[in-house]
Amino acid sequence: MKYYLIAGEASGDLHGANLMRALQQIDPKAEFRFWGGDRMEAVGGKLVKHYRDLAFMGFWEVVTNLRTILRNIDFCKRDITQFQPDVLIFIDYPGFNMRIAKWAKQRGIPTHYYISPQIWAWKENRIKAIKRDVDAMYVILPFEKDFYEGKHGYPVHFVGHPLLDAIAARKEVSEEVFKKENGLDQRPIIALLPGSRKQEIAKMLSVMLSVVGSYHEYQFVIAGAPSQEYDFYKQFIKEENVHFVSGKTYDLLAHSYAALVTSGTATLETALLNVPEVVCYRGNWISYQIAKRVISLKYISLVNLITDAPVVTELIQGDLCTRNLKTELNKLLDSDYREKLFKDYQALREKLGNEGASERTAQAIYDSLQDKRHYDRS
Repeated sequence: MKYYLIAGEASGDLHGANLMRALQQIDPKAEFRFWGGDRMEAVGGKLVKHYRDLAFMGFWEVVTNLRTILRNIDFCKRDITQFQPDVLIFIDYPGFNMRIAKWAKQRGIPTHYYISPQIWAWKENRIKAIKRDVDAMYVILPFEKDFYEGKHGYPVHFVGHPLLDAIAARKEVSEEVFKKENGLDQRPIIALLPGSRKQEIAKMLSVMLSVVGSYHEYQFVIAGAPSQEYDFYKQFIKEENVHFVSGKTYDLLAHSYAALVTSGTATLETALLNVPEVVCYRGNWISYQIAKRVISLKYISLVNLITDAPVVTELIQGDLCTRNLKTELNKLLDSDYREKLFKDYQALREKLGNEGASERTAQAIYDSLQDKRHYDRS
């Protein structure tokens, strides 16, 4: 069958790739066309647009790039029409995907949504469009099923979190080999994860690097996003005690003693790999002021949202400064603090359920398409 997938961010590329592999196991003749990234492209099929050309972070950034976004939507509709897929699979990225879903539903194309838009955080009124335009929703956070079914009477599939699959599937590299291959010495590593988009890297990396001079007994390593070149990062690096690895985030985290992490999927990845972390976020001032008024959440990190507790410290906007970063980083290096954090991480893992999200989602999508074909023939 023919599958058209749309992922607009690095995390969507990761989960999209794993979903495609799972679909191939069930449907060996699967044909893929997609918006995504290098990981999805490595599975096979045709990459139409890369997420690095799509990701605009924040309200103000979206407004200033509106013409580009609208052009992309028109192009996407034409491309889908030409490909004639058996199903559209949306992966997060709601501002774009919900517009395509509305258009596709009107044309009778099956619409499946993997990784729900976070309407429990903001834009809850999107539930009307989801009920109207999305044939099947696959949710990955335990509280989302209650939100959709209990509060809004919209049935969904809880499939578990795909990060559990991604982490379980990684090939482990020994600390000795990792350090040798990447030109690192024997000191403990503090990982810096500044994000995947140029906008957020530019905002986050300078403040993260501002603490380097106070921790000579550690080595700092930047996790480079596969979508960005080293030259872009180089402009921010002023200290000698800073290293760079690209496309090896899980290996880096697996051998890190602590991490400074930009808010997003990476905060959960860091916790699942058992690394003490500080969550960092600094956005465009206008975007942040708007977000503060429309988003009704106690926390911004997935770790704290899932546990409904302040498990990891969040330094947001004005609170993200060198002094506060050093204070929180010092806590992460304290053995008693770390021990409590590791217990909280274990509770987090228990809440997320079992591995197999990609396989469960792929099977549900395939079965629904088989049922539709049977119904259409009868």
